[in-house]
Amino acid sequence: MTMKEQISAALKEAMKAKDTARLSTLRLVNAAIKDREIAARGSDEVVSVSDADITSILGKMVKQRKESAKAYEEGGRLELAEKELQEISIIEDYLPKQLDADETAAAVQEAIRTTGAEGIRDMGKVMAALKATYTGQMDFGSVGPMVKDQLNS
Repeated sequence: MTMKEQISAALKEAMKAKDTARLSTLRLVNAAIKDREIAARGSDEVVSVSDADITSILGKMVKQRKESAKAYEEGGRLELAEKELQEISIIEDYLPKQLDADETAAAVQEAIRTTGAEGIRDMGKVMAALKATYTGQMDFGSVGPMVKDQLNS
């Protein structure tokens, strides 16, 4: 079952269970997927998004919500921050398991080794290799400095 089918099935289940929070979040996810499909249409052909595309969409949605939750907390709007955090937990149900610090460090070492990176100029190659393999499984904002440190030493 593709991710799109899983999300559609979960949307139907949320409707039946009258789970409004889950339903509204899954509707947002569905809308984002449909937006990507519409944007991908060149001519009159039907274009379907891949699971990797959906993982990317979900990752961006989580990142947006984390930023929003932080802004709401700083602004003293804790009820809105809580809503954003609830949406994050629902979206993360459909993302691959996040790598812990040790697994991330091992993945960075492996990517450096397999790409043959020797210096900071090769950082792009390493990041591209990590993104190709671990999209949705690690926070690339925190991985970038880790790769830079490894390449500088």
